Amino acid sequence: MKAVIYTRYGPPDVLQLKDVKKPTPKNNEVLVRIRATTVTIGDTIMRSLHVPGPQWQRIFARLYLGILRPRRPILGMELAGDVEAVGKDVTRFKVGDAVFASTVSEDFGGHAEYKCLPEDGMLAIKPENISYEEAAAAPGGCVTALRCLRKAKIQPGQKVLIYGASGAVGTNAVQLAKHHFDADVTAVCSAANHELVDSLGADAVIDYTREDFTESGQTYDVIFDAVGKLEKTHSQKALKQNGVYLNVLVDSGRGEKLEELVSVKKLIEAGILRPVIDRCYPLEDIIEAHRYVEKGHKKGNVAIQVAGSN
Repeated sequence: MKAVIYTRYGPPDVLQLKDVKKPTPKNNEVLVRIRATTVTIGDTIMRSLHVPGPQWQRIFARLYLGILRPRRPILGMELAGDVEAVGKDVTRFKVGDAVFASTVSEDFGGHAEYKCLPEDGMLAIKPENISYEEAAAAPGGCVTALRCLRKAKIQPGQKVLIYGASGAVGTNAVQLAKHHFDADVTAVCSAANHELVDSLGADAVIDYTREDFTESGQTYDVIFDAVGKLEKTHSQKALKQNGVYLNVLVDSGRGEKLEELVSVKKLIEAGILRPVIDRCYPLEDIIEAHRYVEKGHKKGNVAIQVAGSN
């Protein structure tokens, strides 16, 4: 099968499209023929090993990813595709099922034509009303946004500010806060993304390049930093006395729960949530996809078409 691998850390050019052995599912696994995957900020960080944060975090990342060279040569944190084969003990899925999944707990591997996943992992039937590319983007941004916003226990009518509203997590947070939690939503992003976040349901949009939302005198019940660039101390004067501050780097937590993926599936099928796709690249152009994501200006998600999809 074709897969994008990297054997050393560095710029996007370290990525190579090569033929590797096609995996065989174990008794409790399904073999997914991947139709679409994504390139996330996380993929670019692992590829380059330019890990943000304190020194201890960078040391931990190197121990996890590989001290001298990558221990997991195929990146890709999420995918969507079709079940091609199942292990003898599998009962939840059958050949032909369209599925979407997170690979974070399974050593990544989405940037390939095939991936084996345990049937009890972060794997679910794909929502019928979205494309494979959109479904591939759901296990990351959609699940993260839902997980964080649930912590705030948002009540209908409360004022919620989403900082970094045009990113992978932010675009989902705007939709969820407005259409699922029934909040009054203020989105913070650049002027170039005003129309996008407005279309997602934002009641107000602030251009962070021209205005500091903390200086307006407006206060919020919830402030959610969806990009991890906003200091809590800076947000305090715009937060109501009993308001909740959320930061995606802290409040997204660790570990994955299938229940969250199933919840996202239901929200998508109900028309409440839809992943935003900025650009699509074929697998052979994944280097260009990494270059684009690394610029830090993507709107929503960047998808990779691995096989024929719709």
